[in-house]
Amino acid sequence: MTHAVRTADGRRLLAESLGALDGSAVFLLHGTPGGRLGPRPRGIHLYRLGIRLISYDRPGYGGSDRHRGRIVADAARDVAAIADELGIERFGVIGRSGGGPHALACAALLGDRVVRAAALASLAPCDAKGLDWCAGMADSNVQAYHDGEENLEAELAKRAGEVRGDPESLLRFLWPELGKNDRKVFGDVALRRLIAENHAEALRDNAWGWVDDVLAMRNPWGFELAAIAAPVKLWHGGDDVFSPASHTHWLGRQIPGAKVEVQPGAAHLTAVKILPSILKWVAGTEGSRPRVAEPAAATSRR
Repeated sequence: MTHAVRTADGRRLLAESLGALDGSAVFLLHGTPGGRLGPRPRGIHLYRLGIRLISYDRPGYGGSDRHRGRIVADAARDVAAIADELGIERFGVIGRSGGGPHALACAALLGDRVVRAAALASLAPCDAKGLDWCAGMADSNVQAYHDGEENLEAELAKRAGEVRGDPESLLRFLWPELGKNDRKVFGDVALRRLIAENHAEALRDNAWGWVDDVLAMRNPWGFELAAIAAPVKLWHGGDDVFSPASHTHWLGRQIPGAKVEVQPGAAHLTAVKILPSILKWVAGTEGSRPRVAEPAAATSRR
């Protein structure tokens, strides 16, 4: 089901929901660059798990209007607007890669509306005290997070243009920096095609979502991690070079009661593989018997 939602300031957000309409609601916040069509379990699998999964294009990506000057904290207001439109009072939230900080913003700022939260392969704040932020990070990311704004816009506009002409171009650009584990994940042809199609849809008109994600994450996030009261799970691959595992260790020391798992030998893209198990934890459906009946197909545009 596809939903076009208007925010209080008049912006359009494009969201999709899959799975069980009467199930436990979970928001999945996509990586950078990416959008609502990023890797996720199929609708029938979500239905059997009793989960309603909601994803959306962050501002500037795909079908969502740009929010110039947005900060990470702004994601909480956007998620709340979508939840209100869909009649969802309480929900879980998962952020993968660049979506991790935005998921933590929801947990910190939306109070008891967020029942559980997870951040997979997340970055830490750029001003994290005691963290060597760039240690172990791939050169392409170091450059993006430290480049001047004008150069950043030009470089990402170029990359986005290449993606529009060839959806797999970004994957080939990143290939030399991928470790053994990530290259193995990319060996799944169906997954590689899905990621490429996600990039193409997210960057279909321009690179503003990508630019604004980078700017938001390299500036103050606008909330305190210590304010998070919901249960939080932090997962990271030990061999991740795009957002090093040291970032998750740091986050775990700041978030009260956070559960930290760093998987040896895993890397950045392993977050896609472990998503189903994290989803069950966030939704609180671990151990539940799966549904067996298949839901009727439905499409809604608002």
